[in-house]
Amino acid sequence: MFVDEFYFHSKRGLAQWESIGHPLDSLTVLAGFIYLLTTSPSPSHLTVYICISLFSCVFITKDEWVHQKYCGPAENWLHAILFVLHPLVFLCAGLLWWQHGKTYLQVQTMVVAVFMVYQLLRWNISWQKQT
Repeated sequence: MFVDEFYFHSKRGLAQWESIGHPLDSLTVLAGFIYLLTTSPSPSHLTVYICISLFSCVFITKDEWVHQKYCGPAENWLHAILFVLHPLVFLCAGLLWWQHGKTYLQVQTMVVAVFMVYQLLRWNISWQKQT
């Protein structure tokens, strides 16, 4: 994700929809992690978490129509790798939650939250875009 953000996005800039959509992608991940931190492992909570995870996995593909226009082959390949990793991140987080690994989840939640705020500020504050 950091290569995509700090290399590809910085190199080409983001279209308006991407500048809104990418923080929303992060928000879907954040929602899943916050859910894990605020619930205890149970079959019913697991079902809700799976639904949040599936929604996020589908939601992150929304920009691919835009990416076909703006991205080169290397960035599109990286996106494919990220699409494979995305559900694995949710799987690992869910396994940690089930095993009561809250410390790791707290750190990951903070990392995702900070990254989302960075995305919002970097790509959506007008003074940042002036040359």
